[in-house]
Amino acid sequence: MKTINKLISALFLFVISFAYAEEIPPAPPSSAARGIGGGGPGAPASPIDMYIYVLSVVAVLFIIFYTKKFKSVKA
Repeated sequence: MKTINKLISALFLFVISFAYAEEIPPAPPSSAARGIGGGGPGAPASPIDMYIYVLSVVAVLFIIFYTKKFKSVKA
């Protein structure tokens, strides 16, 4: 029963984090028309955006690795 509670709590936290996500505000039209400014809505917010899929796969692999490691230590 404790595992189910933990999974429900994690799922709830995951869903709520998407509910409070905000979009990047677009650049004002006057500066975009003149070509002033470095970033606009098409530019990535950070360099991490390029590797988000790789980072999520690595995170899942770490979770699996440490779960198996601690299970074998307990047994």
